[in-house]
Amino acid sequence: MTLPKEASGMTRAEFLAWEEEQPTKHEFVGGEVFAMVGARQIHVIATLNVAALLKAHLRGRPCRALISDMQLEVESADAVFYPDVMVTCDPRDLHAERTLRHPTVIIEVLSDSTAAYDRGQKFALYRQIDALQEYALIDPERRSVEVFRRTETEDWLLATRDSQRGLVLRSLDFEAPLAAVFEDIGAGEPGPE
Repeated sequence: MTLPKEASGMTRAEFLAWEEEQPTKHEFVGGEVFAMVGARQIHVIATLNVAALLKAHLRGRPCRALISDMQLEVESADAVFYPDVMVTCDPRDLHAERTLRHPTVIIEVLSDSTAAYDRGQKFALYRQIDALQEYALIDPERRSVEVFRRTETEDWLLATRDSQRGLVLRSLDFEAPLAAVFEDIGAGEPGPE
């Protein structure tokens, strides 16, 4: 995430209309607009791996895996994001053209510049989504996965045991080993930018 653009101060509805006309993507939080930057190759590979695994798993089911070109509107937080991967099973989302509002799962692939935000403020805003059951953080540099689950008491619990096995999403009856999540990612040395 970068510094706010000149367009800051608009309402969420104004932002959504404005964003449709922009050649690049922006996120919106409480009246501030943030330009999004491109991702490194390891980020894109991890995102693609997870989206492809989820798409195959969900085939024939009333759920859909979507990648970072779909908007997520969090009305109660006055925010609009582009998560790396989302899964929705809500009929309202399945018919949405650009903007989802009821994801079951959100997955963010971490980078050095976004990790703290993804773990902190963004997760706090995502937790306001009533339909959200699991939030996963994938770190391609460290080859690690963290999954947070909503409990019956509306608390969020880090699933440490499951995270050791790979990406385990109980709400979707889905499990992918770490080798599949990080397939085609080098031995840990970042390549040239």
